[in-house]
Amino acid sequence: MNNRDKFTVGLIQMQMSADVNANVAKACSMLEDAGDMGVNVVCLPELFRSLYFCQSENPANFDLAETLPSATSRLLSEIAAKRNMVIIGSLFEKRTIGLYHNTSLVFDANGEQIATYRKMHIPDDPQFYEKYYFTPGDLGFSCCDSKYAKIGTLICWDQWYPEAARLTALQGANILFYPTAIGWQESEKAELGASQVEAWQIMQRSHAIANGVYVAACNRIGVEGNKEEGELEFWGNSFIADPLGRIIAQASSDKEEIITAVCDPALQEEARRSWPFLRDRRIDAYGGITRRFAD
Repeated sequence: MNNRDKFTVGLIQMQMSADVNANVAKACSMLEDAGDMGVNVVCLPELFRSLYFCQSENPANFDLAETLPSATSRLLSEIAAKRNMVIIGSLFEKRTIGLYHNTSLVFDANGEQIATYRKMHIPDDPQFYEKYYFTPGDLGFSCCDSKYAKIGTLICWDQWYPEAARLTALQGANILFYPTAIGWQESEKAELGASQVEAWQIMQRSHAIANGVYVAACNRIGVEGNKEEGELEFWGNSFIADPLGRIIAQASSDKEEIITAVCDPALQEEARRSWPFLRDRRIDAYGGITRRFAD
């Protein structure tokens, strides 16, 4: 594919249930719908096979993990080949006994798996107890060259780190994808809900501007958990931003839907010519970035 060809991106915003098989079937159906819509590159939400199990520390939840390649990854591969469509999917990976990752896979339009990314930044907050389940990624940051675009994949909590976006963009990505599971805690929504969504969008739009790339964040919707232990309301609002930071497609906060946008590498080049941040970087002066803090 010519690096200047336009490509259509789709984000699948969906609600999960306790039925893993039903979730996978719904995801596959929506992938087929995306194919009917002419989507070239499509992304599913973070850990789309199940409810967001990290709301509690429960050893039984490790049974949700899959050894790769798995039945789910094979389904994604088959749909990618059938639809001539690149698919990004986030799965709970069982690497070996007692070692698990939050892993994003990229399948090219011929069904070949062309990238594996293991989530690097692992949160540990109330109702987001991911450190209990996931070992930090050990494959680093990377992008892959698919049929339609050079794709960088990161996952959810990674979206708050400019270093992750930069290192991925420096490998030539046209677009950064962030499969996501982010929402409001019941006690926070009234006071902080709007500002949290705004901060989430601003941070990722800033990655688009600073790196001259498209950015696509794909979230889930729905209320998960229970009144006794606490509920999370996933806020949806999946969106695609262009290299100038403009939101060119955005989903609702509470509906299952597929949003699409046409991405044009020519705009990426135009943005980087106007804002030559890569040119003016002082790579000789950034050694301190590898320190935890300046003390």
